[in-house]
Amino acid sequence: MIFPEKFNLKNKVAIVTGGAGLIGSSVSIALAQAGAHVYVAENIEENAVNIIKQAQKKKLTLDYLELDITDEKSISKAIDKVVQEKKRIDILVNGAYPRTADWGTKFENVKTDSLKKNVDIQMNSYIITCQKVLEIMKKQGGGAVVNFGSTYGVVGPHFSIYEGTPMTMPAAYSAIKGGIITFSKYCATYYGKYNIRINCICPGGVFDNQNPAFVKKYEKLSPLGRMAKPEDIAGPILFLCSDASSYITGHTMMVDGGW
Repeated sequence: MIFPEKFNLKNKVAIVTGGAGLIGSSVSIALAQAGAHVYVAENIEENAVNIIKQAQKKKLTLDYLELDITDEKSISKAIDKVVQEKKRIDILVNGAYPRTADWGTKFENVKTDSLKKNVDIQMNSYIITCQKVLEIMKKQGGGAVVNFGSTYGVVGPHFSIYEGTPMTMPAAYSAIKGGIITFSKYCATYYGKYNIRINCICPGGVFDNQNPAFVKKYEKLSPLGRMAKPEDIAGPILFLCSDASSYITGHTMMVDGGW
């Protein structure tokens, strides 16, 4: 097979949770450009409208999929809808990032209920979504899953970059992302014999008009001298979803500019 053809996702059915977000929108477009029929999974249709309109102008196939990843019934309903319409799910990208209103509170002030809630709506939602989709992939004989971890699920934060800003790195974030990374490895070994690959993408900081002091400090510490752009994350995800990575599973891919 000609190598570029291995990136071709023609006739593949993909679900991207958080598919209209900062990174998710780039991922949705990238998969569609490679030929996949992409379901942009969001709990509010309005959030997905712009990205779907952009895709339509480029003659790409994106559809809105109503999905509240914090609600197990909503997850089941959304997955059932895709299977009813397309009879299969070839790709799942878990990119949703739900969190509570007090997200970002300093560690010493975080309430126990908040910790429990965030673990539930972030990590457990990924587990439940994978549980349901992986069984479908098992029956159809294969598939690819990419879960979102983070650099801070692997290494400790550089707290110096937050000095002089109201920003911080929540302790729950590190715990949750570390859990998702290890969970992805578990699934990779559990479902490998069914030709299903599960990998984890770990982005570094993505530029989103953050506090200028934070951006300056971050860029100074980054070996590449800048923060990531959303498309910097989308490319590696496309690779992990395609046959170009057909012998890669259980992998934690750092996409952090060498952080």
